[in-house]
Amino acid sequence: MNQSCGNQRIAGCSFSVHPMADDFVKYIKDSLSEVDTTKVWMETDDVTTTVRGTIEHVFDVTKAILLHIAKTDVHVAFQGTFSIGCPGDSSGDAYMDVSSNLMNEGYSRDIRQYIASKFSLYPLGGGDYMDTIYKQIDAMKEKGVRVAHAHYSTRLEGDTHDIFKGLEEVFRETQARVPHTVMTVTVSANSPSHKEDLNE
Repeated sequence: MNQSCGNQRIAGCSFSVHPMADDFVKYIKDSLSEVDTTKVWMETDDVTTTVRGTIEHVFDVTKAILLHIAKTDVHVAFQGTFSIGCPGDSSGDAYMDVSSNLMNEGYSRDIRQYIASKFSLYPLGGGDYMDTIYKQIDAMKEKGVRVAHAHYSTRLEGDTHDIFKGLEEVFRETQARVPHTVMTVTVSANSPSHKEDLNE
């Protein structure tokens, strides 16, 4: 096995989306086909979908896929593992030499979607990362994201754009200090248990 990533900082996310509907397959296929994935490498199997490329495009695509399903008002859950610096990651370099222009921002920026989320961060190899987490959590609070402690994770509630931006910044700043960084994210949108949304 090739254990080298070369000089490229390939980021990726292996994720699953779970629309709570009888025709869940249609929701998933529609989201994967309508979201612009031209700046990421993508592969779907019977367990997950994986996207790989630069950090900004990985977050752009995963957020857009979630929003595409959530805008239909169906209850949907998203579970993803973001990673960068894995020693065994060796392909997909063709998607690193792309512009930073986000392909889905024009489509998704006007969608206001309340979500509840939990995330956990794993800097593999040590490093002082807690200050980075606290700094970005404080920044999310300033945008109106509600933050609470949870077992083995941090809970976030608010607008999808604010939360994903905060998650991207936590991930980006941590990987700058710790080369191999993993972050797990769980999101729920349109849950019947949500007591408020952005339109109230």
